[in-house]
Formats: sequence, structure tokens, C-alpha cells
Amino acid sequence: MTAESAEEGTGLDDAAAMRLLREGRLEVAGRLVEATNMTLYCTISAGDQLAACVYKPVRGERPLWDFPDGTLAAREVAAYEVAAATGWRLVPPTVYRDGPFGPGMVQLWIDADPEADLMALVRSRQPALRRMAVYDAVVNNADRKAGHLLPLPDGHIYGVDHGVCFSEEGKLRTVLWQWRGKPLPREAVTVLVTLEREIERGRLGRRLRELLTVAEVEATWNRVRKLLDTGVHPYPSEDWPAIPWPPI
Repeated sequence: MTAESAEEGTGLDDAAAMRLLREGRLEVAGRLVEATNMTLYCTISAGDQLAACVYKPVRGERPLWDFPDGTLAAREVAAYEVAAATGWRLVPPTVYRDGPFGPGMVQLWIDADPEADLMALVRSRQPALRRMAVYDAVVNNADRKAGHLLPLPDGHIYGVDHGVCFSEEGKLRTVLWQWRGKPLPREAVTVLVTLEREIERGRLGRRLRELLTVAEVEATWNRVRKLLDTGVHPYPSEDWPAIPWPPI
């Protein structure tokens, strides 16, 4: 699936989806009650375009001991910006905008393959999953559960729920450790070189500084640089739980 191909089930490419998310009329249809923070299932429409999306208002975020209050929505948008810069389409189109309950994150809804076995998936060595592992190391994802992966019937995999990313401290917790210590694929190195340049002096760096602190952006650049210097997937930390709980 290329960057220009239609989003699954929407008929919109990424650019059209982003316009709809920014400018469309947002209407709440229900709530995802299993989510920790307020997560609302919505429709978004503009003219003859209609799609489903997820809306997470800032006012519905629960305080966390290790992340500043009211920052999770911006972190989700920053996670999308990094994902978009990789060219791998790892995160559904995501924007920060006003909504019925105030400003928050709005993300295109993706219908995952209902037949997918998530526990079998996370034990696999699919290239799409390996890209996700590299991405999580870059954004310092503290909560990569199996349930935060959305596999599609065509083999593409999206990741969602990136509110606890970009800490200055190493907090990588993931179910994707099968490549620990393995040399990074050539395509990953190419992508990381691009990310390093874009964070340091490109559009991505400017955008991240709008969403994160200067120190968090610098830490992101340092993680990219470390991956390039070592040339391998990271090992689990000895000072931080390696796997989120619950893992699913």
C-alpha cells in the first residue's frame, strides 16, 4: 500500500483525509468505553465526503505521573508527523483541532481485519511489523500493546494510541522485541537518515517543536542518531519494564 493509495474503507487518500479531519463537521456517535482516556467515536463530514474518526479531547485526559497534564493529544499528533515523515504510513491521518468537547486529537478510523490473530501477529517477523518496531524506538513509545496494532487484510499494519510517546527518558515498552540487537534493515537506515535531517533542520523539526518541548524534540533526534550509530534494534532497558501491561 503506497502513500497515494486510498485509506481502507474511506475512498480518501491521505491528503484528502487530512483536509476532511481539519475542516469537516465533527459529530459524536458514541464512546469507546474500554479506553483509559475519553475516546469518542465520531463521524466527520464535508460536502459529499463522510468518514468515521476517533476524537480524544484534552479535557478527557487522565493525569499521569510521568507525562505533563494535557499533552497527550499533541503527542498523538506528533507521532503521526513522525510516521508520515518515514513514508511507511504507520499511523492513520491525525490532526489537532477543536471539537464538541474542546480541542483534542482527531484521527481517521481504520477498520482492522476482524480475523487477525494479534498474539500470533506480534510473535511474527513481518517486515511491516519490523518497521513499527523501528518507529517505536524513534518516538520512545511507552505503550505498544498488541491491541494498538491494526492489521489490514492486505498485510498493511497501522499503529494507534501514541499519547505516551516522546518522553525525554527512555521508556520504550513494547511487545515487539523479536529483533532486539539485530542489524537494522537497509530501508530503515535510509529512513532514519531522512528523519535525522528533517528533525534537525526540516519541516518535521519545526512541526515537532510546535507540539512538544524543545528538550523532547532534541531527545527524539538523539534517539535517531543512536540508532544510526549502533546500527541495531535496541535492547530492552534494565531500568524500565520492557513490556506494557496488559500486553494485549
